[in-house]
Amino acid sequence: MPKLYFKYGTMASSKSAQALMCKFNYEQKGMKVLLVKPSLDTRDDGEERKVRSRIGLQAKCFTIAPNESFIDLFKNASASDTYDCIIVDEAQFCTTEQINQLKQLTQQVTVLCYGLLLDFRCQLFEGSKRLVELADSLQEIKSVCRCGRKASVNARFVDGVCVDDGPVVLIGGDESYEGMCYWCWKKELRKARKSK
Repeated sequence: MPKLYFKYGTMASSKSAQALMCKFNYEQKGMKVLLVKPSLDTRDDGEERKVRSRIGLQAKCFTIAPNESFIDLFKNASASDTYDCIIVDEAQFCTTEQINQLKQLTQQVTVLCYGLLLDFRCQLFEGSKRLVELADSLQEIKSVCRCGRKASVNARFVDGVCVDDGPVVLIGGDESYEGMCYWCWKKELRKARKSK
């Protein structure tokens, strides 16, 4: 029976790279993968939508807007091809209803979701929360804080200063975010408050 998998980690923990390696593994066995990312991830340059990793791996993908359905996307894509697996990158940006749809699709196909668990305030993203509730398998992709401890927080920096307020979704990379342990994050926030 196909399952719903959620593989989560902090920024720069190789989530997208692992999603792309998983895609490669399926395709190496002759299987077709429907690679998707939420349209909220706007880091693409140009018109072609891709999942990209920091180490240079990339692949074309479908995108899905918050008001669109994974069931419709799968049905439309399957009209011209047969897919053995759905891989969703940046799954934290999915809506609760979209995660419900992905769970429903596991009656037909395996679904692997990769994404952040927590936002920069140390709170669950909507999509991640629903994945924790519905996934058949949860797996942490571990990364390291600058101090050597396990990174668990996606610290947001604005002009080099750590912040814990602002919009939940602010697309960025290494210039805006750093995976940190909870204690280094708190230390950076204290330092930011003292400098005000």
